[in-house]
Amino acid sequence: MCQILTLASAAFILALHSLGVDGGLKEWRNNIIYHVYPRSFKDSNGDGIGDLPGITSKLKHVKDAGADTLYLSPIYPSPMKDFGYDISNFTDISDEYGSLDDFDKLVDRARELGLKILLDFVPNHTSDEHEWFKKSIDRIAPYDDYYVWRDAKNGSNGEKLPPNNWLSHFGDSAWEWNEKRQQYYYHAFVAGQPDLNYRNPQVKQEMDEVLLFWLRKGVDGFRVDAPNFLFEDAELRDEPKSDLLVPATDYWSLYHIYTRSLNESHPIIASWRNLLDDYSSESHTNTKYLILEAWSPMDHTMGYYNVGADPFNFMLLFNVSRNSTPSEFKKVISTWLNAIPDGEVTNWIIGNHDNHRVASKYSKIDERTNQMTMLAMILPGIVMVYYGDEIGMLDRKFTYEEGVDPYGCQAGRERFHLYERDSSRTPFQWDESTSAGFSNNTKTWLPVNENYKTLNLALQKKAENSHYKIFQALTSLKRFSPVLKSGTTEILATDDVLGIVRRLEGHRPITLLINFSDSLTKIDAQSWLNIPEGVVVYTASLGSGLEKGTTLNSSELDLKGAVSVLLM
Repeated sequence: MCQILTLASAAFILALHSLGVDGGLKEWRNNIIYHVYPRSFKDSNGDGIGDLPGITSKLKHVKDAGADTLYLSPIYPSPMKDFGYDISNFTDISDEYGSLDDFDKLVDRARELGLKILLDFVPNHTSDEHEWFKKSIDRIAPYDDYYVWRDAKNGSNGEKLPPNNWLSHFGDSAWEWNEKRQQYYYHAFVAGQPDLNYRNPQVKQEMDEVLLFWLRKGVDGFRVDAPNFLFEDAELRDEPKSDLLVPATDYWSLYHIYTRSLNESHPIIASWRNLLDDYSSESHTNTKYLILEAWSPMDHTMGYYNVGADPFNFMLLFNVSRNSTPSEFKKVISTWLNAIPDGEVTNWIIGNHDNHRVASKYSKIDERTNQMTMLAMILPGIVMVYYGDEIGMLDRKFTYEEGVDPYGCQAGRERFHLYERDSSRTPFQWDESTSAGFSNNTKTWLPVNENYKTLNLALQKKAENSHYKIFQALTSLKRFSPVLKSGTTEILATDDVLGIVRRLEGHRPITLLINFSDSLTKIDAQSWLNIPEGVVVYTASLGSGLEKGTTLNSSELDLKGAVSVLLM
């Protein structure tokens, strides 16, 4: 049923936190970061695996889409037990991806295009094939104490048991027995990823050198993987059981009060912030960015701001879904904006390599594909975009037999679909040619989504309107609009509609309306949102029926079901 929305709807108003004029990170505050999963972006040599030369050849697309920064998931040598997050050498490039020379060429091309580069920094663990770990097994100093080793507990029948009940994030015990050393080592993730021991200061020094190596290679910052796992309880106390109805071997069967989000991680991050700042000062280069993948309680997460790093904002990734109401979205957004310290700026992440694609999460067909990108772009702060989301790429459904992701495979056939991450890691769909233009090989490391003939970048570039063209319009507005750079933020909600209004004195307000209903909704947006009567459609979701440049009467707006529209 259609309804009229009026000023009686309550408004929630938030001022955009702005960095001080002397804040070194000011240049990052409205950055658009484009996240590339290297195996899946572009294959240059026909082996079916994406690589650095392939990425370099397509950097113009990253720039044309409107990004400021390229962020790369791990590109280091690795046995690929967790697809690159098990690193056997922190200061080299995996043969699958190319060479250090190829990386230099990528940096040079990025500089030509005006793109910054972020690398994935994985400090929590190494591969079990890293030289440090091999020497640690043999008790060769100083590497003997580089990892978390503990003696076995003796069972009632004399059998060797793990030191405690800690579980791996991928399921089963987090302790692996090493016959040669005659001890268990701790691994928060797969057994091939032994955790480093940050209670040993030499480990910290080693990782400092890793950061400096890549800074000298020209990178502009780092995304720090799993910083909330850097420390574990020194007393190795058992973790309490949770009340979730999951198998006893499932990671979430325990409350992880002793193995994640310990406050000892904050000083480590602070020291890395100082290292980056010192390097920038000594080398007379731009301020380096440090952003953290920290899945932690809010107070712990906000503590990272206090030591000079931005924690990932996962609120739009984990705390809302297709079934969430406008009021729930409003609460999630305002909770984060209220929590960040004064003078800091947030970031918005709506998709990544560990989660289902945003278009698949929100669209039954195609009707809500643009909603989350439009929301993230109009909100204050940094936006991180996952490759393919600019064209509305969808998940590809995988069977257990097809799966290669250890997180899904180790969960078993029955629970594979709950944990697998393959569906969102398929090759980028460039065009209608062989393997969607990703590779000239018909066999790729993951199958290309079967829909690539109708969903690809080349077609969307030619179309009069498309997900890609909407995306370009959004990135252009975010880059150049003073209202989005410095304006206040108002968040309003009714049963069916979410409204976001950005205001800056001397400028027309910018308004986003999202109809969460599948039915037509009539809105008196002039009264409800206090915006001008005459408004112009800047861009609208695909299939909205609203043409860019059309002038509308804001007091009598008709929003089709599931439509999102940006008005100026």
